[in-house]
Amino acid sequence: MYERTILLAFTRVHILHHAWHDPQGFYGAKMIQELKNHGYNLSPGTLYPLLHSMEKNKLLISRTQTMNGKQRKLYTITEKGKVTLQHLKHIIKELSEEVM
Repeated sequence: MYERTILLAFTRVHILHHAWHDPQGFYGAKMIQELKNHGYNLSPGTLYPLLHSMEKNKLLISRTQTMNGKQRKLYTITEKGKVTLQHLKHIIKELSEEVM
């Protein structure tokens, strides 16, 4: 059970990574599928609170856009999110080298 708590932390890092590499922004359903491709199984009820928390902490910013006639909330990374991701990548690299 505690494994899920740890994986949720890595999910946040993964979200920042994809937000950095998708300058047009991503929407929740697209991110759920992307994370699923990497073995995470998140429901919208888990993902959206994460995104809102990351937005509240100024790691992500959102805007509403109409896509194929649907209103979508697109998330992009902020400068603070980029700095945070760079810092986390350094820590993760050091940790993974030690653990592996």
